[in-house]
Amino acid sequence: MTLSKGINASTATMTKLRTPESYCAFSGMCTTCLDGCPGFCEIGKSAVRGKEVLYPQPFGKTTSASQKDYPIDYSHFNIMGTAVGAHGIEADSDKAIFPAVNLETCLGSNKDLKLTLPIIVAAMGSTNVAADNWNHLAAGCAIAGAGIAIGENVCAMDPNVEIKNGRVVHSPNLARRVKDFQAWSQGAGFIAVQANVEDTKLGVQEYALEKLGVDAVEVKWGQGAKDIGGEVKLDSLERALQLKSRGYIVLPDPEDAKVQEAYKAGAFKEFERHSRIGMVSEESFVKRVEELRAAGAKYVFLKTGAYRPADLARAVKFASLAKIDLLTVDGAGGGTGMSPWRMMNEWGVPTVYLQSLLTQYCDKLAARGEYVPPIAMAGGFTLEDHLYKGMALGAPYVKAIGMARSALTAAMVGKNIGEMVKSGKIPNEYKKYGETLEQIFINTAVLKNKLGDRFADLPVGAIGVYTYFERLAQGLRQFMCGARKFSLEYITRDDLVALTPEAAGISGIRYVMEADADEVAKILG
Repeated sequence: MTLSKGINASTATMTKLRTPESYCAFSGMCTTCLDGCPGFCEIGKSAVRGKEVLYPQPFGKTTSASQKDYPIDYSHFNIMGTAVGAHGIEADSDKAIFPAVNLETCLGSNKDLKLTLPIIVAAMGSTNVAADNWNHLAAGCAIAGAGIAIGENVCAMDPNVEIKNGRVVHSPNLARRVKDFQAWSQGAGFIAVQANVEDTKLGVQEYALEKLGVDAVEVKWGQGAKDIGGEVKLDSLERALQLKSRGYIVLPDPEDAKVQEAYKAGAFKEFERHSRIGMVSEESFVKRVEELRAAGAKYVFLKTGAYRPADLARAVKFASLAKIDLLTVDGAGGGTGMSPWRMMNEWGVPTVYLQSLLTQYCDKLAARGEYVPPIAMAGGFTLEDHLYKGMALGAPYVKAIGMARSALTAAMVGKNIGEMVKSGKIPNEYKKYGETLEQIFINTAVLKNKLGDRFADLPVGAIGVYTYFERLAQGLRQFMCGARKFSLEYITRDDLVALTPEAAGISGIRYVMEADADEVAKILG
């Protein structure tokens, strides 16, 4: 298997090969590199634009995810159905129907944080693409009863933030993001505020707890897309100077006179803002959790990334000791608003491998009677079969699935189609359904009935998010009905089979040719 096939040329970095049909499988270079070529490949473009080519482009308008073909992924497992029985409902053909499947889940150490759907939109931070679509995404999550987290750096990136004595006292952007969810909340779901190193220094979570009515916060160790801090690009010298003054690493140095001269001369058009990496220890983590609870947090979460196995073990153990209300584990291969492209492809533990290790570590704690926190698994999940497989592979510990890039896509498409309806420029693919929101969006009538007069104020992208989640919900119910599991707590690892011995060896899921062997022997007696 060629794992990095063609990776030196990608639409993510807007690069291409001269001879895409003939290239070196390892290096990704054209088999013959021609003197005279303008160099539109990764190497050639790097010779001209340098470190700009590290990142997916154009920044602020796209999200990206790994292009790497990992040896084992969720497609190497299948969901098993059965022809007998029912779990969570009477074994009656008139009652055991897929609309009867219950998709509610509960998080929290006291199991009192209810989600209507087992979906959490993992943190959306300070990138433009997240900020520009936030109100659509947050409202959609709220009316669907899902969870959503506000990501890192939102306060410090707020041009109008008020900081006194090194602490945030007012942030219009963060306040708006919180309100965008709270205004549409139907009683289930949650909004959480995440914090990285800089956010913690600025007291962002304390501000959110004390001033914005937030009751859930998330400590961030990292994510699956990269193993460094958060990054964005800045399109003005003034913003670069402002962000450096707020404690960020800004490259090139906007305070350097020669850099300012080069910027004004047009040598480059964007600065990079980078966050710092955290330094984890058991003592500091437990202390921080205690501080957040003392500040009024009802729920404290932890999000970790695709770090080495020992770090995953730390996350599980520390979360157990601190009785965390949700542990989100994000595998390599997922999506991001901005991460170094090669890093997205070539670092970290891919999601299936990470989840397999996670399950082993949780089993060890559970066997000793230690607290195992509710877990959300993230890292490239997009459709209903992914939801089922993610919960089954990590059963009984995984209570929800973290999604980000796909939910943002639903928000963006919903928003864009809404704008097209207003302008009358509707693509033929959708015009065949009609020319109004009611005709084009299949769930408009449902939402009008649900929201009444308030529907007119709903961001159109929220209709897209709600409709996407509704599709996932029905698809998941159908899978669960076929497996005769009518509530999420009945999903088990036995609901899956591995399609290859390699997938079985990594995950501990039985190989398809060996599944049910004991029961088969009894039946055939």
